[in-house]
Amino acid sequence: MSTEAADRRAIAAAVETIASLGPLDAVAMEAAAAHLDRLTKPPGSLGRLEELVISLAGITRRPNAPVVRRWIVVAAGDHGVAREGVSAYPPDVTAQMVANFIAGGAAINVLAAAAGASLVVVDVGVATQIPGTGRPGPDHGRGGRLLCERIADGTASMTLGPAMQRTDALRAVAVGLRIVADLRSDGGVDILGLGEMGIGNTTAASAIVAALTGAAVSRVTGRGTGIDDERRAHKVAVIEHALEVNRPDPDDPLGVLAAVGGLEIAALVGLMLGAVAARIPVVLDGFITAAAALVAATLQPALAPRLIASHRSTEPGHALVLERLGLRPYLDLGLRLGEGSGAALLLGLVDSACRIRDEMATFESAAVSGPGDG
Repeated sequence: MSTEAADRRAIAAAVETIASLGPLDAVAMEAAAAHLDRLTKPPGSLGRLEELVISLAGITRRPNAPVVRRWIVVAAGDHGVAREGVSAYPPDVTAQMVANFIAGGAAINVLAAAAGASLVVVDVGVATQIPGTGRPGPDHGRGGRLLCERIADGTASMTLGPAMQRTDALRAVAVGLRIVADLRSDGGVDILGLGEMGIGNTTAASAIVAALTGAAVSRVTGRGTGIDDERRAHKVAVIEHALEVNRPDPDDPLGVLAAVGGLEIAALVGLMLGAVAARIPVVLDGFITAAAALVAATLQPALAPRLIASHRSTEPGHALVLERLGLRPYLDLGLRLGEGSGAALLLGLVDSACRIRDEMATFESAAVSGPGDG
């Protein structure tokens, strides 16, 4: 069997498995809700913390779903469209930031450590050599593990034709599937947070969202790394031109991904498919991971209810994608960093929710009168 055929088969198998899962497990959710109502508090008084516990139960089919083995995977790749001046930063920053992740000096390193999560950084398509690779760097005690899965040195510019060949998009999705399988066999995974790094990837994400939803490019395109009005208008024009050149078919999500996406976005699609198929809760970060989720959910709509939206970013397209996916974010902090920063922060809420579930006294154990006892 050819590599391409194997990749197609692996993706199809994950899609079929997700389809077979059916709805979230109602029995587990009811059991989790009943337990929460026995705790020494008015029913539902902890709001969305209780909702989080119930969601974890439905996804995992376990009322007391564990969240100990936690991973954050950051997929990295460069974008040819970055050469069109759509970002405030030069393309070399992708490789430099990957080096920073490995050394432990980035925001995601700090936040992942605070959340007790192990960090993996995947080079799916960084265009240049990652500085410091192979020699000791600064030791912050929280560096990420680098996986070298480079399929190409970045994508081509979507303004000239497809960002990548469909075979490369399939390979990148398969990378994500394989990483989930490897993490599961290497100690296991209770919950998976996702992040990304790639200069120009808000341009790719906006193009994907516009192509799959039919929304106007201007509606789903924001300031990314903090560009001004003039450069944002240029970014919108670049995306509109790319969509005109490629004319991606919204009924072919992998074709949209290949035409205007990115290698790291494709890997995120695979990570979601692999984790959801294994009933592992997946925590999305911001706009880029949401765009990847839109691709994955277009492939298999049963995937969407098994995703957890950590936050709503300042990118205007993010709210639209979350609405299409039927997800309500837990945080709204004005974040626009990426890297998995929102996912790491959400893991802190997961901790609080599960500690409430596991450590809080019940009315019976605390000898406290419950509702209706008087």
